[in-house]
Amino acid sequence: MRLLLPALLMALLSTVLSGCATKTPRPPDHPAPDVAADAPAVYSLDIGVDDDRDGSLRALLQQHLDIARYRASEAALSRAELARLAAAAPAQAQALLETEGYFNATASVERDPEDASRLRLHVVPGLRTRVAGVVIDFQDGLAADDAKPLRDALRGAWPLPEGASFTQSQWAAGKNDLLVRARTGGFPLARWGETAARVDPDAQTAELHLSLASGPRARMGALRIEGLQRQSRTSVERLTGFDRGAPYTEQQLADFQERLAKTQLFDAVRVQLQPETVEADGTSPILVSLTESPLQQATVAVGYHANTGQSISVEHLHRRPFDLPVRARTKLQLSRELRSAELELSSHPQPDLKRNLASMQFEQDRSGDTIATNLGLRLGRLYESTQDERLSYVELLRARETAGAETHTNLAVSINQQWIRRRLDSSLLPTEGHQGLALVGLGYARGGGSDDSGPFGRLQVKLGVYKPLGGWYASARAEVAQVIAHDRVGVPEKLLFLAGGDESVRGYAYRSLGPEKNGLTVGGRVLATGSLELARPFTMSMPSLWGAVFVDAGNAASRWQDFSAKVGYGAGVRWRSPVGPLRVDMARAQDTGKWRLHFSVGITL
Repeated sequence: MRLLLPALLMALLSTVLSGCATKTPRPPDHPAPDVAADAPAVYSLDIGVDDDRDGSLRALLQQHLDIARYRASEAALSRAELARLAAAAPAQAQALLETEGYFNATASVERDPEDASRLRLHVVPGLRTRVAGVVIDFQDGLAADDAKPLRDALRGAWPLPEGASFTQSQWAAGKNDLLVRARTGGFPLARWGETAARVDPDAQTAELHLSLASGPRARMGALRIEGLQRQSRTSVERLTGFDRGAPYTEQQLADFQERLAKTQLFDAVRVQLQPETVEADGTSPILVSLTESPLQQATVAVGYHANTGQSISVEHLHRRPFDLPVRARTKLQLSRELRSAELELSSHPQPDLKRNLASMQFEQDRSGDTIATNLGLRLGRLYESTQDERLSYVELLRARETAGAETHTNLAVSINQQWIRRRLDSSLLPTEGHQGLALVGLGYARGGGSDDSGPFGRLQVKLGVYKPLGGWYASARAEVAQVIAHDRVGVPEKLLFLAGGDESVRGYAYRSLGPEKNGLTVGGRVLATGSLELARPFTMSMPSLWGAVFVDAGNAASRWQDFSAKVGYGAGVRWRSPVGPLRVDMARAQDTGKWRLHFSVGITL
């Protein structure tokens, strides 16, 4: 047994050693995996562009190069993928620079000799290609003699004239712009027959050739009206503003669509030419798609106004009472300082695009030292276009005014003409442009008590201007008004003027500025007010929330010799809401040193 045990141990050891010695080795053509090649690559990228004074080319490469985008996204990237992107970067850079007019650019990627993880892309853009010649041809209807003004306008609007730097973005944008102009100018089927930019990289020049196939000039045809239920077809046809067979322009259809929307008879309006269909007389039909508003509508509003206090109003609108082509509006308003009732009848627009108006108003105003109770009747005609309004009316006014222990009852009849002009970038939220109002009136007043009877005239001018100034937005408004009459003629208080309040001189109460009589503020026969305001968004992340500073000045007086302006100034917040700007202001009256809160919605004239 002693000899057997050592022999067994030796045999076992020999077997193990022989197994280790005969293990199959890894073939030399299958090396072990290179773990470092699959590890995530950490790298930095520096882009250098020669003669890139404004940095625009570097920004272009930083935004669109694959190797730069992966670096900015911090995505996991293997060393092998990094090597592939680095090899492709020069060709990508050259292709990107070609879109900016550099057709001889060279680019290379280098590694920092001291730090292999730092890559540098060096770009030499070379000379920029410039336009050597431009040829714009016109075919079909645009080649006719009567289309010469539009041809000249299209050539003048081309953004790449001879000598200009050639860029792919301007080339594409210019073609799109000219096509849109041709279509809106009367050729809705216009298309490009041929466009070619022949670039000579050696000479750094580009020859541009464009051929516009306009198709025939479109002409206005018959209306195809969809959606009418209660309203008459005549109410739509009389608002066209053009005759059948007239040359088509997109602006005419846009004006037609806006006139339909302004009638308040329809919730949705869409007007489109059907250029694919041509009638025997050469005209194309116009599709008018309408969604009628409800026949009747009632609105209840509860709110608070800085001028007149808490208020509640009820308004009812009937769009076709007794099946007549008129619109009836009734409104009742009760507030702390103002109570009013109004009934207004207005016709549907006539063929001359005007509307006839008739209204009756009752109003009691307690906001000033004089309690004014007015009953008025007005008859007139209103013309409304996209940017302008004209209102002509005759007004009969009975006014009862109580100031302290004195009560006067006056009557006045007048003929008035009012003009409104708007040239704004937005009617709800303007930042640039101007708007104005002018009113001229001539009438006769019959005084009560100690007042005399006699003729009078009334003049009023308002102006508002909006202007962007860098990151700021400036606005200014001014108003000048005067009643021309003998001092003893009893002109009703409603036709006179008072200043102060949200849209006048902030810092002072509503209608609190004017001449004084027996210690009470009464209406003046002259008025002048003005305002300057600067505003800007608080942050770019909240572009609709603005801060503002302002200064107002103005007053009302019995005559210009007695005029002395009152000044108010302060700061506020603006929220540019979908229904117009909401303004909240804190203003200080310079005369009293007191602060007053003001707030209002929308813009007014």
